[in-house]
Amino acid sequence: MNDTQTFHMNDTIGGRLTSAREAQSLSVSQLARRLGVKSKTMADWECDRAEPRANRLVMLAGLLNVSPAWILTGRGEGPSDGFSIDDIRLAQAELAQALEAQAQARERVERAIARLTTVCDQLNELKIEQVDV
Repeated sequence: MNDTQTFHMNDTIGGRLTSAREAQSLSVSQLARRLGVKSKTMADWECDRAEPRANRLVMLAGLLNVSPAWILTGRGEGPSDGFSIDDIRLAQAELAQALEAQAQARERVERAIARLTTVCDQLNELKIEQVDV
C-alpha cells in the first residue's frame, strides 16, 4: 500500500479502526470477540457502513491503544509503530540537556540567595548601628 492509500484509508473512522487493529496484529474476528460484538458489526465499522456508539468507541480505543479522539478525527494519540533506538537516544540527549539547564539554574538561584542573605545581614547591621547612635 502506498502513502496516498494509507492517508486515504486513515481519512475515515473505519480506516483509522482498520489501521489501529492492524497495528495491534489483530484480525477483525479477534477484535470483535474482545469487544463483544459480531464480526459483521466490526467489519461494518471498518468499512464505514456504521459507526460505533460512544461506549464501544471508548472500549475500542482502549483495546487498540489509541485515543477516542484519534478514532473520531485522526488527531491525538494514534497507533504507534514503536520507538527506534534513535528516538530513545534523542530523548536521552534532550533529558540530559534539560537536567544540565536545571543544574545551572539551581546554581544561579543559590548564588542569588547568598547575595540576598549578605545584603540582608548588612542592612540588619546598619539598623543595629543606627539604634545604638
